[in-house]
Amino acid sequence: MTARLLPGGPVAEAVLADLGPRIEALVAAGHRPGLGTILVGDDSASAGYIRMKMEKATALGLTSPHVHLPQDATQADLLAVVREFNAAGDVDAVLIQHPTPPQIDFDAALLELDPDKDVDGLHPVNMGRLALGMPGPVPCTPAGIEALLAHHEIPVSGRHVVILGRGTTLGRPLALLLSQKRPTANAAVTVVHTGVPDWPEYTRRADVVIAAVGVPGILRPEHLTPGVTVVGGGVRYEGKRLLPDVDESCAEVAGAVTPRLGGVGPTTIAMLFRNAVEAAERRAA
Repeated sequence: MTARLLPGGPVAEAVLADLGPRIEALVAAGHRPGLGTILVGDDSASAGYIRMKMEKATALGLTSPHVHLPQDATQADLLAVVREFNAAGDVDAVLIQHPTPPQIDFDAALLELDPDKDVDGLHPVNMGRLALGMPGPVPCTPAGIEALLAHHEIPVSGRHVVILGRGTTLGRPLALLLSQKRPTANAAVTVVHTGVPDWPEYTRRADVVIAAVGVPGILRPEHLTPGVTVVGGGVRYEGKRLLPDVDESCAEVAGAVTPRLGGVGPTTIAMLFRNAVEAAERRAA
């Protein structure tokens, strides 16, 4: 069996196309959306991510104010920039690029951020909003996975979704998101992890398996039932090489699977901009 591929590119294009008229409406009303970014240090990969996001923001019609702090910046330096962006009337959403240098407490900086400007949806207030089903920024990768499954017409409502991984940026919020009462969610969700010795017993009973561990190749064909849908959300990098959780041989068993490159990544970025535009809409209202 050769699995049907579930690319993220068309999903991202659809999301960004939907944002176009909404951005135009905001600009016509005198409110151009702004996405502020903060980079601490000289990590080349992080600098590349920020540059790409700024270019995309400009292409979409958003302003993109940016502050780059040096490698030896202090926690106080970072908090001062966060407070400036909190107060800025032309900044609707803020991204603090992770990872940060070892002297920086990223979680403390996130706590200082105005939750309504938290474009990643990871502030404790926003995680609480997600748990309670309240409006607010939703973590980007989980939101992107829901959109990807919906776009490719993978049935989720009433089905058994097994998430391998319990991290705060993906597995945990994704479980909350897919269990909510909504046509593109409403699933029976099971969360397992490497602390569960028999976790393959759960993945073999799933309709949809989402790997979100960050352990390269952890999900293999023997862990799956033929025809299952497989989404690779967790990755690790070895230099510039991306190492996904899902072994490529899973495509021989799965009915549908995200590609190693161009799967969840594009949808994550699209959801970041959706969060930014929604934050601008809330402030404009």
